[in-house]
Amino acid sequence: MRLMPTMIIIFVLNYIDRIGITAARLKGLGQDLHLSDLQYEAVIAIFCASYCPAQIPSNMIIHKVKRPSVYMGTCVILWGICSAMTGLTQNFTGIVLVRIAIGFPEAAFYPGSMYLLSRWYTKKELSFRSAILYGGLLISNAFGSFIAAGILSNMEGVRGIRAWRWLFFIEGAVTVCIGFLAIWALPDFPHNTSWMSASERRLAQARLAEDAGEADEDTADESIWHGLKLAITDPKVPLFALMSCSQLVGLSFINFFPTLTATLGYNTTITLLLAAPPWIWATIACCITAWSADKTGERFIHVSGWWWGVIIGYIIGLSTMSVGGRYVSLFLMASGYTGFALTLVWVSNAIPRPPAKRSIAMGIVNGFGNIGNLIGSFVWKANWSPEYHQSMIIGIATLTVSSSLAFVIRCILIRDNLSLAKAELENISPAERERVQEAARLEGITFEEAMKKKQGFRYLY
Repeated sequence: MRLMPTMIIIFVLNYIDRIGITAARLKGLGQDLHLSDLQYEAVIAIFCASYCPAQIPSNMIIHKVKRPSVYMGTCVILWGICSAMTGLTQNFTGIVLVRIAIGFPEAAFYPGSMYLLSRWYTKKELSFRSAILYGGLLISNAFGSFIAAGILSNMEGVRGIRAWRWLFFIEGAVTVCIGFLAIWALPDFPHNTSWMSASERRLAQARLAEDAGEADEDTADESIWHGLKLAITDPKVPLFALMSCSQLVGLSFINFFPTLTATLGYNTTITLLLAAPPWIWATIACCITAWSADKTGERFIHVSGWWWGVIIGYIIGLSTMSVGGRYVSLFLMASGYTGFALTLVWVSNAIPRPPAKRSIAMGIVNGFGNIGNLIGSFVWKANWSPEYHQSMIIGIATLTVSSSLAFVIRCILIRDNLSLAKAELENISPAERERVQEAARLEGITFEEAMKKKQGFRYLY
């Protein structure tokens, strides 16, 4: 009642703030700031220069701080301020500096929120919850288009200020207010959330211990730096990172979605309204897919299957310029983000313990993955419009690569499950033994009974 609604609201604002620049471009941002097409692409890309590298240290911080609610709420306030400042920029240099500044606080949110969810939900509850959360991102593309249409069409020249500047002022101010609310509303960790009773905190810890056969906490010997070492030496982490990067190149149309919708030939207001329905459909598809993923425990098809739909959408886009065909392809393209929504869920399932390793792995995968957005900023070139054939061919190639990497990860997890099926008791490490003992204490069972439950744990693939 507090974690999910607050996260969803923040996520909606997160992407409304981030994609506001694409809508503003339709109403004079480029002309007022004297941006060439290459400079606009650089403005989109430069966000990733701070956003990507900041995610690993941010997740290290959120794992170590006692009150992630304060940390994340403060980051929301900071990016709201930076977003509002976009409306004050006067030239290319100014907007570049603001976009770099926005990247640092925004880096805390998505990998941090996914890590926080993994501290509260079991592996077969996490997909649906993360999909509801990511649905906030997808639906924000729809809301963002509706809000932008209203502001850009009705506030031009109000108090002598261009409408695109009002867009950033209003969205930034709302974000700051929600940031203060988040500090109060978000929980911390299961063991130290102050507004829960002792029995509720114990139950929250016992649920996760029962799920994995280990307490969801680091031992005395497992520092955050130990977690970093474990994460960078696990071969699954770079594979996930490359998969995420490749898929985001293939899905990089999101930063140009209003521009792509404009190729249908309508005016600015109708274009923004037409940009909304594909994201509403994508949100519904995301939630249904995640519910199915939780029920079945399957990951590979649920993640990569929607990328194949995007490939079909690109093929349609390559084949026709008709309004109907192009609009259908936009629906297929938008639904591809369902696969990305489940990527960090799969990382959490594949790298569950210790929590320090999981936190850093999620930061590495999402941070490196978003380099794909940086690359993608230069894939949808203005001189390739309105067909964008070259862009779509690049998208088909990169999504094929990401699907292949997902299959390799699936094979690795199947192999790991076969290894887990063998005698685990003989191979248990001191750190694992300590977490199993803590799980037994939380559940009120013997160590031997806890070991039997742990032997039932398997990776989801």
